[in-house]
Amino acid sequence: MTPNGAAHERLWTPANIVTLLRICLVPVFVVAIISPWPAYFPFWPDAETAKPWVAAGIFILLAATDGLDGYLARSRGEVTNFGKFIDPLADKILVAAALLALIELGVLPSWVALVILAREFIVSGIRMVAASQGVVIAASWYGKAKTVTQIVAIVLFIVKDSVVITDPQGVLHNPLYLFSWAVMLAALALTIVSMLDYFVKAKELLGFTPSGRRAARVEEHDAGQPDSIFLDEAEQRVLSDDMVASIELEALNALATTVLSAACAAGRTIGTAESLTGGLIAATLVNVPGSSESVTGGVVSYTEDVKHGILGVGRETLALCGPVSEETACAMAEGARRQLGCDIAVSATGIAGPGGAEPGKPVGTVWIGRADTALTCARCCHFPGTREQVRLLTVRAALEFLLEVLEGAAADSLRDR
Repeated sequence: MTPNGAAHERLWTPANIVTLLRICLVPVFVVAIISPWPAYFPFWPDAETAKPWVAAGIFILLAATDGLDGYLARSRGEVTNFGKFIDPLADKILVAAALLALIELGVLPSWVALVILAREFIVSGIRMVAASQGVVIAASWYGKAKTVTQIVAIVLFIVKDSVVITDPQGVLHNPLYLFSWAVMLAALALTIVSMLDYFVKAKELLGFTPSGRRAARVEEHDAGQPDSIFLDEAEQRVLSDDMVASIELEALNALATTVLSAACAAGRTIGTAESLTGGLIAATLVNVPGSSESVTGGVVSYTEDVKHGILGVGRETLALCGPVSEETACAMAEGARRQLGCDIAVSATGIAGPGGAEPGKPVGTVWIGRADTALTCARCCHFPGTREQVRLLTVRAALEFLLEVLEGAAADSLRDR
């Protein structure tokens, strides 16, 4: 057992072993693409011609294991902190090794690798800042498309010089050469766009857009007042008197009134997607007179079929990540925003108890998602108390999560006037 009472994570899971093998086999790929190994096989006359294809095959095999270890981790319920650390590191090592090898061979100009690697450093820094604020920035399709096109472009650059061109002018008439550069340029464009997408999503976290809510919370903390309900797991073992008071009807109504006032000031509409709360977030909002000016509606997606059929949460997401996960919370918020036609949507999915606990997800685990025009993100909370208290704490946390972005939007609106 660890000091906080949680079970120690199993380190050598099949997923982590696959990830470590991917890292250990990167030198094999480098040797295959750079070293003069065909000279050691005189009985293989076509070894030099086959060399780039062998290297490309090893690279494709290693790249494919990225999907395999993710599938193993989620399907077996063995997502570990070590895996979260080592998996993206393995991807970056593989891509960096391939780019540097191509530069060494004189096949790829160094500025291409600089753009790609600089993006990885920048995005990693943004993710670290977001994580320190308790926010998880969901990956967009730009990032996924970037990864695929980079892998395809690298494979093409590995094999494109296997076609011998005797006439320098013939380069421009070589379809493989032209196609390789077209894909690489597309990969570079997506690399830059996906980086800018992260900047846009994290503009508030990076300080480009001030957040009134976060500033208010800092002032409360400095004044010795209770901070937001987003506490760490160790702080939430006992339901304090302050937390009990924060989920009483009057307190929730007051918070909902503040949320709706901020929505009106910002000119934003709100929608909800709820699982464990069963409509309590929307009900708390519409308890406030005049809420129809800002609340467009809510979706109670208690079952996986409704999450998929109404909100568009992917079957693969539900199967691999689970209904109580960052990915599902983000997808629920995006689906609610799409279906309800609102500016900002908040979602909640979790385990209210008394049963339903899963490995790594004890009773009280709740993911709260939020989606607006600039950002889709999610927060993980660990709430104490009874089933009803967990649900009410979720309502308060969701309203606070809404208020953070609404007060920032309201401040922007005032500056624009």
